[in-house]
Amino acid sequence: MKVLLAGGGTAGHTSPLLATADALVRLDPATEITCLGTPRGLESTVVPAAGYPLELIPPVPLPRRPNGDLARVPSRLRGAVKATLEVIDRVRPEVIVGYGGYVSMPAYLAARRRRLPLVIHEQNALPGLANKVGARIADRVAVSFPDTPLKKAEYVGLPIRRMISQLDRSALRAEARAFFGLDPDLPTLVVTGGSLGAWKLNRAVSRASAALGTGGVQVLHVIGARGKEDPEWVDPVDTGTPYVVVPFVERMDYALAAADLMVCRAGASSVVEAAATGVPAIFVPLAHGNGEQVHNARPVVAAGGALMVEEPAFTADYVADTVPALATDRARLEAMGAAAAGLVPADADDHLARIVAGTAAR
Repeated sequence: MKVLLAGGGTAGHTSPLLATADALVRLDPATEITCLGTPRGLESTVVPAAGYPLELIPPVPLPRRPNGDLARVPSRLRGAVKATLEVIDRVRPEVIVGYGGYVSMPAYLAARRRRLPLVIHEQNALPGLANKVGARIADRVAVSFPDTPLKKAEYVGLPIRRMISQLDRSALRAEARAFFGLDPDLPTLVVTGGSLGAWKLNRAVSRASAALGTGGVQVLHVIGARGKEDPEWVDPVDTGTPYVVVPFVERMDYALAAADLMVCRAGASSVVEAAATGVPAIFVPLAHGNGEQVHNARPVVAAGGALMVEEPAFTADYVADTVPALATDRARLEAMGAAAAGLVPADADDHLARIVAGTAAR
């Protein structure tokens, strides 16, 4: 079976794509995977690193506001569809799988033109434009959250890497903390704004470093590749309690194993990975987009597995007043972790792989 997986931009698209690719190969080791992306996305590095071939097409970003770029979208889309058709004719996939975003729209249109079976996976509780369009022509539509408003939606969950879905946090905790240079016994806060980082989260937590350190809470702070380019970034205060700053974490399983508590955005991957591994979280939804991050986080928050704070309210004062007490409250953290664990399917990767294989066979 030959499969073309289309998705990229951020980890929100590339992580489930790679999880599906691995599951397809487990299902049938003879499966030939090709990934479709653009030169500007995270996929240009993580897909080859995972051992899968990557074909590149021109990006077709859709401007959030009417401007001159909006008028150029049709011609850019035509060029991207043409490039995708060239890939399809060379690779000859039996099925195409799209994960939304500006990589997927050309793939959906090209699949229709070549009359190829199409499977769509939507990561967020509220779908994006590409998947709203693609769902109309797809053979199967898989979604990460129940009640996602997409035509033909089937709830399968979000495919996540097996190193995370099968993670034993307690067994890996000492190794993970040693990997990051953290104390093996101190309450540990992990902060991440996603694959690109989040300056507003970075500022609030770093400016509360004195309160965190004196409160006995050590920090692993993933600031993003451009985190220190923020003109308002403030280096954490040295309190003697470890505060480790890194631009990016390749071993997210280590970060989750090290954490007693996480502060993160509420992208689908962040929500599902935290919930699936039973890590209590404080979600700070991204204020942009169509509000999907709030919807992503709601089920975990409603179950008691996380807190949710709007971005304007997530300040250094909030962190100082809230996080040390929560991160050192072992009973409450255990209750939150238990409430989160089990809310999301841990086998979504295998489920989606079976859907893809069945669609190709038909």
